[in-house]
Amino acid sequence: MSSTTARRGRSPRRNRRSTALTVAMGLMLLYAFLPLVWLLLASTKDSKSLLSSFGLWFGDGFHLFTNIHDVLTYDDGIYVRWFGNTLLYAVVGAGGAAVIATAGGYALAKYSFRGRNAVFALVLGAITIPGTALAVPTYLLFSKVGLVDSPWAVLLPSMVSPFGLYLMRVYAQDAVPDSVLEAARIDGAGELRTFFTISLRLLGPGFVTVLLFSLVATWNNYFLPLIVLSDPQWFPLTVGLNQWNSLATGAAGSGATTTGFYPLVVTGSVLAIVPLVVAFLFLQRFWQSGLASGSVKQ
Repeated sequence: MSSTTARRGRSPRRNRRSTALTVAMGLMLLYAFLPLVWLLLASTKDSKSLLSSFGLWFGDGFHLFTNIHDVLTYDDGIYVRWFGNTLLYAVVGAGGAAVIATAGGYALAKYSFRGRNAVFALVLGAITIPGTALAVPTYLLFSKVGLVDSPWAVLLPSMVSPFGLYLMRVYAQDAVPDSVLEAARIDGAGELRTFFTISLRLLGPGFVTVLLFSLVATWNNYFLPLIVLSDPQWFPLTVGLNQWNSLATGAAGSGATTTGFYPLVVTGSVLAIVPLVVAFLFLQRFWQSGLASGSVKQ
């Protein structure tokens, strides 16, 4: 009876804590999704309704498909070119960053060599340096070798991920048992064969995690392409949409506001987030399985 009374006495406190956490999570969810809801609704409006109607509701008519058509056909389809550029930068840059980080993290975790701790300390130091601080030095370096205003000026820096290297080093320490490596070496497998046939499979969830982080960072990269690119034909979506936004606000013109560009900017932003959503939906099962396996003691 006493234990039942004690449990009854503790249940209101647990309920209060649960209610408080639920309210807090609800507020965080609202904060995260409110701009997205506004963006989706705004993409269904024309320029007049976009400025006159309530932001969190539909305007006068449904203009989504008209806006999509205008975005894809404006200036001979320059948006499609920007979309393709962003896809190129994200796939090649993020894929290269994930591969390099996986190989480097595996080497730092499983091989003993002179200067390993110094290399790891250098990686930790590189994490603390913001990417924007390296944009101008990167531009000056690439200008010396003639890579400015070319895709390589965006791709090469995107393939370097100190945080991904650190993450894979920590993950590889426990994900790849030393006994498995020793068994492969005893069987006569070389280091490259061991890495690609055994270790890479065990590092799969960590690889996908680094790939997702790098994909988001590269897809949303703005400052570096703004510095190293001047030809609009090589712009990513971030720089191109900002150019349209400047035209909409009149910052790039004589000062007169061009409201017709607002639906282009809003609808172009909606189309720009679709690939990231698809990538997360497709890759999240690998991510979740890796987090779950890491929580179980082997």
